[in-house]
Amino acid sequence: MTSDGMTSDSAEAANPPEGFTLGQRGPFTVHNGPIFRKETDDGLVQGFRVFDRHCNGVGILHGGMMMAFIDGVLGTAVWRETDRPALTIRMTCDFLSIARPGDWIEGLGTVTKATRSVAFVEGRVWTGEKTVLTASGVFKMMRKRKYD
Repeated sequence: MTSDGMTSDSAEAANPPEGFTLGQRGPFTVHNGPIFRKETDDGLVQGFRVFDRHCNGVGILHGGMMMAFIDGVLGTAVWRETDRPALTIRMTCDFLSIARPGDWIEGLGTVTKATRSVAFVEGRVWTGEKTVLTASGVFKMMRKRKYD
């Protein structure tokens, strides 16, 4: 059992709020998740429960975990807006507060402009009423992949 009372870092232990379902993402995010999603009037909100393994040596949510999470949130916003995959060119993050094991984290991205070659996107990560991180990014638009 961890210090926050959770026995594992499984999807069941994450106990997401009502309306959130387990999302499907790549192997890196699956390893760092589980990540959940919920459709809202503002867009697709993504979220995760902070486990001990998401934390740094002082016991708070690791900045690298927050950056990996918001990168996925921003990339998902680009995909949903343009129906094309995109790769991060640049991402700027401002760390505004902390989160601790047991906190439920949510994030939302919004495309501010998209051209044929790049997309500009902004995002926010929060827990409860507290903003933890804000971010902006530029993404390189890729060709649609053809699936058999």
